[in-house]
Amino acid sequence: MLLARLQDGCWFLLPSWCYLSPVVPSKGPDRMELPDEAIGYNYQNLLTPLQEEWTPAAEMRASHFLHPSRFKELHQRLLQCRSQLAAERELRQVPAESLPLEPGFINLPQDLLDNLRRKQDASEVGRVLNLANRLRENSDRVVFLGSGGSYLGAQALFGALRGTYHNELPPETRLGIPRIYFEGHGADNDAFQELLDLLQITCVDPEQREERWSVVTISKSGTSLDPSVAFRIFRREATEYYGLRSPWLNQLFAVVTGPSTPLRDLARNLGLPDDGLLTIPENVGSRFSVFTPAGLLPAALMGLDVRALLQGAALMSRRFLEEPVERNPVLQLAGINYLMHAELRKPLRVMALWSRKLAGVGAWYEQLVSECLGKQSRGPTPLSVVMPRDLHIRGQQILEGPRDHFVTNLIVKTPQTVPILIQMADRNEDELNQFNRKGLSDITQATLKSVTQHSYDVGRPTADLLVPTLSEHTIGQLLQLLMLATVVEARLMGINPYGQRAVEGQRRQILQTLKAMPDAAPSHQGGTLRP
Repeated sequence: MLLARLQDGCWFLLPSWCYLSPVVPSKGPDRMELPDEAIGYNYQNLLTPLQEEWTPAAEMRASHFLHPSRFKELHQRLLQCRSQLAAERELRQVPAESLPLEPGFINLPQDLLDNLRRKQDASEVGRVLNLANRLRENSDRVVFLGSGGSYLGAQALFGALRGTYHNELPPETRLGIPRIYFEGHGADNDAFQELLDLLQITCVDPEQREERWSVVTISKSGTSLDPSVAFRIFRREATEYYGLRSPWLNQLFAVVTGPSTPLRDLARNLGLPDDGLLTIPENVGSRFSVFTPAGLLPAALMGLDVRALLQGAALMSRRFLEEPVERNPVLQLAGINYLMHAELRKPLRVMALWSRKLAGVGAWYEQLVSECLGKQSRGPTPLSVVMPRDLHIRGQQILEGPRDHFVTNLIVKTPQTVPILIQMADRNEDELNQFNRKGLSDITQATLKSVTQHSYDVGRPTADLLVPTLSEHTIGQLLQLLMLATVVEARLMGINPYGQRAVEGQRRQILQTLKAMPDAAPSHQGGTLRP
């Protein structure tokens, strides 16, 4: 064992295979200048009020809320976990009992930005941008094939930062940004066929850019069944559409995978150009890969500001590594989540998304928590709900059902568009004239305040994650915050957040079962009947 010193002067024992890289504090009284777009975390509504007069509601809060002193007592362990993660990211040799270890996502955003400044087009980000430009210039539709973390991050970016009806807009309104589709994340025959039918109906002349489509396959292992099968189907479809000797057959296909995988070998043997092959680093797990080419290439194809995305993520990593617990949203979120689950027995973790555009972030976060913390018969069960929409679906259960959960509200403070207001009307049978000059945002805010106050009054804990507005910079912060907090929480629990043995075993079982099944009756190949 090694004796290691934390920032605040305290010492603790670190396993002998670890060593600490220094965590350098920022200068000045505030330690770090944060932009106006900085994300905040408010957990005051789940702390037990001190010296509260007894009432039935106060008794419920005392039983189900967290005492402030308990979170204060956890500060030291949170700092220890931070130091452990700081050490892990510098390790070059890792003992077998600590594998897998994939902390590369922590430094990755800043490393990519630094590399971009030094090497420009020759950098990893430069290669991503160049490939995205080539695909955008030559096709008006892009199909992303991937499963799990290989597509959920990209889908979260698309939902949050592109218009809900983006694919319905005419080309001139989309300003050269292609239509975006996601497949290969489930062997749903009918849904898959619907996408193939759509391409067949709308794409007739491959000489026209507006009628050409591209395929980006994303799989770190290169062996995931669903995207691999989807790649084969789309490859056959492309052969029929573009022609076996057409240059588009390889120019419009791209692959993002690990450094050495069967998918990479297949792509090379098929003739895909080197600039169409991008790499997910070995020390970054699939569910942490949103800031690798697995997420950056889709972001660039969607016309998003990749640099701002990385800058937001890098800012959150700096805040995590440098700020004290009192100003550190990563450590605060990790600590509160841990205590609510481990000590207050709240196994159901509800993320209430107060914007429909964040539904993809909710699905991405559910996978992150499930695969990082759902181990050794332990871990919370994540659930995401879209508010106020799902208040009509889950509200009764959340507000009056079993006290086995707590809610984190993910709130976007400022909408991107001009408020839509309620106007005066000649007929007032609906009695809405009283709300003249109030708008949809006011309805959402009123609902949020009412639900939060009601939850407090009946002793149901809530916390708030505050996003100033939806932008590449804030989404970069948000996704990095959630990844970091989940890994810290895993270390508090004493489990390894990386790897997914159960999922890997399930994949092997699926392949064995598939081999044992009888062959299907002969039919048209590739899933289409192109005339």
